[in-house]
Amino acid sequence: MIAFYICGGIFDLAKKQERLKDLTAQMESPTFWEDPSEAQKVIDESNQLKAWTDPYQEIKRRFENVQELLPEVNESDEAEFFAELIEELVQIETLLEELEIRKMLSGELDPKNCYLSINSGAGGTEACDWAQMLTRMYERWASKRGWKVETIDCVEGEVAGIKNITLKISGSFAYGYCKAEKGVHRLVRISPFDSNAKRHTSFASVDATPEIDEDIQVEIRPDQIRVDTFRASGAGGQHVNTTDSAVRITHLSTGIVVTCQNERSQIQNKETCMKLLKAKLYEKECLERESKIKELGGEKMDIAWGSQIRNYVFQPYTLVKDTRTKYEVGNIDSVMDGDLDGFIHAFLKEFG
Repeated sequence: MIAFYICGGIFDLAKKQERLKDLTAQMESPTFWEDPSEAQKVIDESNQLKAWTDPYQEIKRRFENVQELLPEVNESDEAEFFAELIEELVQIETLLEELEIRKMLSGELDPKNCYLSINSGAGGTEACDWAQMLTRMYERWASKRGWKVETIDCVEGEVAGIKNITLKISGSFAYGYCKAEKGVHRLVRISPFDSNAKRHTSFASVDATPEIDEDIQVEIRPDQIRVDTFRASGAGGQHVNTTDSAVRITHLSTGIVVTCQNERSQIQNKETCMKLLKAKLYEKECLERESKIKELGGEKMDIAWGSQIRNYVFQPYTLVKDTRTKYEVGNIDSVMDGDLDGFIHAFLKEFG
C-alpha cells in the first residue's frame, strides 16, 4: 500500500513539481521584484507547492532506505534492528496519512491562516476555566505542528479563566484543519471550584475564520458598521485601563461582531478588527457559495456547526468522544496536551 502512494500519482506530484519549476524560474529572474505584489503571490504559491513536494520527497527517501535494508534482514539479525525497521514503516505510513488528509483540503479557504475564537458558555467561573483549558489545548496542538500562535483579543473571567479569546494561527492549511473544531465543546468533571466536589457540566464554543489575502476586496461601507470604543480589560501594561483603546465593530446587516484590545492604540485595534470582520464576511460568502453548489449536486449531508461536537469526560471515567464521527480516545490528558490530529483526521475523512 505504501509503495502505491510513493509513486506520487495519487497526489498529482508530477504536475506540482512541474509548476514548482516554473515558479522557481520566475523567482530567479532579475526582474522578479519589480512588482512586489505579484512577486509575493509567486512566493506564496511556491510555498504551498513545497508543502506537498517536500514531505513527499522525504517520505520517498525514507521508504527507499527501508527497501535497501530489508534484504539484509535475516534470522540472525537482532530483533532490535528489525523492530527499528518496522517503527520506521509505521512513521512513514503516518506521514503518508497526513499527506492524504491534506489532499482533502481542496477548499478555496483551506490553505489560509486562521483566526480561532473560543467563547465560554453558561456556568460562570467553571465555563471560563474550560475556555482557558481549550485555549491551552489548541496552543499546544498548533505548537506541535510548528505553527505560530498570536493572541488577538482576550477577555479574562472575573474569578479565573477566560470569557472569550481570539487567536491567530499561522501555518500551512491552518484553516483547513481548524474548521474541524467549529462547534460546541462539552466538559464533564468534578469542579475544582466546588467545595462539595460535585460533578459539573460546562460548555464553550469554538469558531474558526480564515485570514484573507490583502488583494481580496471586501467592501465595507461606513454606514454598514457600528464602531464602539471602550477601556481595555485585563492585567498589566501602561496602555491598559487608561484609555478607550479597545475597539468593537458590529456589522449591522449580518450581526457579526468583532473586538480587539490587544494592540497598543485604538487605531491598531481598529485595523485588526477590520481585517477580522472582512475575513468573517468573506468566509460567509464562500460557505454560502459552497452550500449552493452542494444543493445543486444533490448533497444531503448537513453539518451543524453550532451543535455540540465533542464531549470531554474527566469523571467518573476518562473519555473524549466526537459526536459527529464517533471517534473517541480514553487518554484525556494526551488530548488536553494537544493530541487532536486523530479527531481532525476523522472529521476530514468523513466530511472533508
